[in-house]
Amino acid sequence: MRRGTFVAEQQQGDLVIRPFTSGDRQGWDPLWQGYLTFYKASLPPEATDTTWARLLDPAEPMHGIAAVLDGEIVGIVHYIYHRSTWTPGNYCYLQDLFTSEKARNRGVGRALIEAVYEKAKADGASRVYWLTHETNETAKVLYDKVASRSGFIQYRKVF
Repeated sequence: MRRGTFVAEQQQGDLVIRPFTSGDRQGWDPLWQGYLTFYKASLPPEATDTTWARLLDPAEPMHGIAAVLDGEIVGIVHYIYHRSTWTPGNYCYLQDLFTSEKARNRGVGRALIEAVYEKAKADGASRVYWLTHETNETAKVLYDKVASRSGFIQYRKVF
């Protein structure tokens, strides 16, 4: 997937929404670890290092956006473009979304989702979709406002 330019750095009051830069690792790490903790997951350090490298690699279909408040990263979102058998263009999978405690209920999650929408549309994707855990009631309240449920159930086999 070509990496188009970010449509625009967006500012909402003191909140800035922008793509990750190489200097963001220190601000990204605690949010990434918070996301993993929330889902009771752990990854070896090399998986985290690989993820960060992919997020910054222009040849990769994986991207990241930061929400910055008062110079601090308070929210992150990762998204991936991939092919589909149902459309000549790509789909955009919003893979991870997490905000710090101080950013919750302030529109940060919505702003990050809308930034992915804007970027995916500009890059020619025909849809953005994501998953959440069935018990994540707080997230589902937001998601039900910004998208519609597909009705599909995910199955998986882990190797």
